[in-house]
Amino acid sequence: MLTTRRRVAAACLLAAVTFSAAGCSSDSDDGSSSDKIAGAGEGETGSPTPSASASAEKNAPKFDLPSDVKAAVENEPTGDATKDAILRDVAYSAQARLEAFGKGTGQTANMNRYFAASALTYWTDRIATVKKDGLTVTGDYRYFGFEVTDVANGKTAAVRYCEDQSKGYSKEISTNKVLRTQPSDKDFILYTLQAAKDSSGDWQVQKQSWKKGDASCVRG
Repeated sequence: MLTTRRRVAAACLLAAVTFSAAGCSSDSDDGSSSDKIAGAGEGETGSPTPSASASAEKNAPKFDLPSDVKAAVENEPTGDATKDAILRDVAYSAQARLEAFGKGTGQTANMNRYFAASALTYWTDRIATVKKDGLTVTGDYRYFGFEVTDVANGKTAAVRYCEDQSKGYSKEISTNKVLRTQPSDKDFILYTLQAAKDSSGDWQVQKQSWKKGDASCVRG
């Protein structure tokens, strides 16, 4: 069982990236090198998210989140077919990562579909650490502000989006205790990433970084 000191430290470390307990301070972290993540593991399996269930896209993924985790995606079409495909798959990648933390493994079908290269390696390692540390995710997560900032030859792209973790928390696996902390601007995270189109036509996240409390993401 986690001690009180370790419980607080783990919650703050988890907040450094994603699937966090709110209210711990940090500036920015790079997903390719940061060691400031701990926390979460596996939870009960639940129903697919509403966004996945509502999708009419051919071969759209289905997400199996824990019953106490919800993901809301706000992703408006741009009118550009290439950009819309990129943003659709990046939104899927955000949900795939949340699903993987809930399951306690980075080797899910959706992670392997929407992540590759150093991004997949990084998150697989982080998810393993999360599970080992005895914490999982709970609460509501919102993804918004999706934007393609660059496309090269229709094969690689730079993308940004925001995550709202103000209602998301870490939770002890052994006790189901939710580790709640005070909300703050740090609950809003800006993600910037590089994605590439694979041979099957999916856009995969290959590199990713983030910054908590970015003014472009903070909502009242």
